[in-house]
Amino acid sequence: MSATATTTRRPLTDRLLDPLPILLFLAIWELAPRLGGLLRIFISPPSEVVSVLAKMIWNHELFPHLGISLTRAFSGLIAAFLVGVPLGFLLGGPFRSFQRVVRPVLSFLGNVNPFALFPLFVVLFGIGEVSKGVMVFWVCIWPVLFHVTAGVEGIDPLLIKVSRTLGCRPLRLFRQVIVPAASPSIFHGVKMAAGSALFMLVAAEMIGASRGLGWLVWNAQLNFFIPKLFAATVTISLLGLALNALLGWVERRFFHWQQA
Repeated sequence: MSATATTTRRPLTDRLLDPLPILLFLAIWELAPRLGGLLRIFISPPSEVVSVLAKMIWNHELFPHLGISLTRAFSGLIAAFLVGVPLGFLLGGPFRSFQRVVRPVLSFLGNVNPFALFPLFVVLFGIGEVSKGVMVFWVCIWPVLFHVTAGVEGIDPLLIKVSRTLGCRPLRLFRQVIVPAASPSIFHGVKMAAGSALFMLVAAEMIGASRGLGWLVWNAQLNFFIPKLFAATVTISLLGLALNALLGWVERRFFHWQQA
């Protein structure tokens, strides 16, 4: 039975109750600041946040920051993909000497807290676009690299042996057997890296930036413009939800066979 069929057969009351927690949260969020006191000073109700977001869109203030943030995030993500995927195939392949030398170093670097490297990145690359791209690249490459390695290592050796017995040459074996078999793990690594890219980018844009969603949050906090701070934060959250939904759809559309 498909997931769609299962969903359509759910009782109507269950489906009506699904949005209830969100509606309850929004109601509490709307009412709590209106009680006055410190809540009114430090928390903006959703109606006010939506109003500020609408003004930022109308004044063409939001989308330039959104565009530069997406450009930075995807640049670092693409660079991590271009480096991490080939390196992951090497680490997961038959090159044992290469693995013994490189894997311990990469395992150590992958466990270094990226926030501890902020000062080093700034010293080496300045506070411009390069340092922000390197920060995003750093947090993205590890999930890509480790998932590609695990995906290649997890391929059934019998599948490789049978393909070779049938006369599959190395290049064809790589293209038609190894890459398709490892592709779900590769995509999962990219999915995790995409979430990390957005997370790190917001932090990076708070250091020496003059544009971007992270800078919007930082600037609103410095100027104590709480409604704009919430508006920028909500935008970042919605962007993360949209990205997760898009990648989830791609995974269901192209990798549904891996559940079989």
